[in-house]
Amino acid sequence: MDSNLLKVFVEVAKVKSISLAARELQFAQSNVTARIKQLEKNVGHSLFHRIPKGVILTTAGEKLYAYAVEIVKKTEEAISFMKNIEKQSSLRVGSTESNAVVRIVPFLLNMHKEFPKIQLELFTGTTEEVTKMVVDYKVDIAFVSGDPQSSELMVLNEFEENIVIVEPKNRIVPNVLLLFKKGCRYDAFVQEYYRQQGNDNYKVLEFGSYETILGCVKAGMGKTLLPLSVVKKLGYGEDLHIVKLDVSVASIHTHMVCRKDYVPQISEYLENIKL
Repeated sequence: MDSNLLKVFVEVAKVKSISLAARELQFAQSNVTARIKQLEKNVGHSLFHRIPKGVILTTAGEKLYAYAVEIVKKTEEAISFMKNIEKQSSLRVGSTESNAVVRIVPFLLNMHKEFPKIQLELFTGTTEEVTKMVVDYKVDIAFVSGDPQSSELMVLNEFEENIVIVEPKNRIVPNVLLLFKKGCRYDAFVQEYYRQQGNDNYKVLEFGSYETILGCVKAGMGKTLLPLSVVKKLGYGEDLHIVKLDVSVASIHTHMVCRKDYVPQISEYLENIKL
């Protein structure tokens, strides 16, 4: 069975749309449709029901899906392994936005200095997003906030974070939380933190960058929670009121993780790198 057909099938099943899958795979929509039809012909079953908003798996499609995911993962793993059989020729790195602010540049510079022939690729997102990238074999390692939430992952390295609540200076602090987009571990923590304190009547405003969040805190719009290193790196250390949280209350260190079954060949270096 052609693994390339299965890869298209898995992507369509995940996003429940042929057009969205085509965009993700960077294929023409007609190409995706043709490949699904070819796979259906090969297996002798219809794999999708067409519905107004996209597609859903048929019973036969549901039975094939688990096998297809495993085959696609193993195929990609084998290809990558063979490419790196003598040396690590590439490293795909996922990083949270907060880690990207503080550590990713020193990390990439160190990697380029120590392994100049390694091709580096960087992908950023929330902890939820980059964790999924590792689990799905889309990146080799990732910097995530807090303990990894998947049993399929192992920790290569850990970086301590001082977590702080950041408020406007010399202003009345409105009961407004300025947060990053959904999937950020810091945002989930601070909301639960205030709920436990009996404050569940706050308003939430979401933003796409930490610099925007800190600028709005400085302007008096509300408060947020971040690693102190991010606040200082972005130049707001002296402009805001900073409330440090004890590590027993907020232990959200950054971890470098990889899949247990897909450990980089330079893992020893990664385990000992200081950032």
